[in-house]
Amino acid sequence: MPAIEDLDEVVRIVAHEMSAHLGEGRVADYIPALARVDPRQFGISIVTTDGRVASAGDAKTPFSVQSVSKVFTLALAINRLDEALWNRVGREPSGSRFNSIVQLEQEKGIPRNPFINAGALVVTDAVIAGGKPSEAITDIAGFMRRLAMDEDVSIDPEVAASEADTGFRNASLAYFLRSFDNLQSPVEEVLEVYFNQCALRMTCRQLARAGLFLAQDGLDPLNQIQVTSPQRTRRINAIMMTCGHYDASGDFAFKVGLPGKSGVGGGILAIAPRRASIAVWSPGLCEAGNSLVGAMALQRLAALTGWSVF
Repeated sequence: MPAIEDLDEVVRIVAHEMSAHLGEGRVADYIPALARVDPRQFGISIVTTDGRVASAGDAKTPFSVQSVSKVFTLALAINRLDEALWNRVGREPSGSRFNSIVQLEQEKGIPRNPFINAGALVVTDAVIAGGKPSEAITDIAGFMRRLAMDEDVSIDPEVAASEADTGFRNASLAYFLRSFDNLQSPVEEVLEVYFNQCALRMTCRQLARAGLFLAQDGLDPLNQIQVTSPQRTRRINAIMMTCGHYDASGDFAFKVGLPGKSGVGGGILAIAPRRASIAVWSPGLCEAGNSLVGAMALQRLAALTGWSVF
């Protein structure tokens, strides 16, 4: 099948085909604020490097981005620490659940990668950089608003509180990290920032716009702002490809062929280098914790457009 170049037609086809699968999967009911989300929703938005936008479905409905936020805090942390960050966190797929404590203890407090929870806590600590939690939260939210070019991007206080009320395993991970001297700020402050960054509330269109710099060597092509360097951008994309979907990352790379990062809120950010940034959202999750319909949608989009890094 030849690739379809009309992106409005692409998103229309994808949304239509996904309508038969809405409600499949299971919402992240271990976070009370997410347990109430209607699983029969689906949104998709594409923003290209030349400024075209194509959206369909519930693309204007805000949702909790959860672990998709880790891509952006990683960019902030790399900009601040550069190579020193990799002394504190690895770059390999974990092969274990995203919140594994056993693996962290076995590997002496060095998380496998920045996208499992332990690694993300180290990255959050790097963003805090000895400052106040409120300053780091403001930095992260401001960064996302600038990238999305939208002041409506916000942090959902109910979700942040819900995460804090149920985040016992994340607290355990943080204390393990602190015991190995791999957190510099107090555990409570790292957790506060982490829960707030995961509670960022965005639409598919906002998220796709925010990720556009990853499709253009770290340069936001629409306002010509260099968000991070080309080398750092390649490294972020590489880790998205190998680690962005936890222990289902290989399957996503096999089926979709694009760097991506999922979140248990049902969102997925995918990058087609030098072409576009894509965001999909559907709350029902597969066993690995990734959006079931969202991953299906990106597989179909890749087939329709021919986009792949391979």
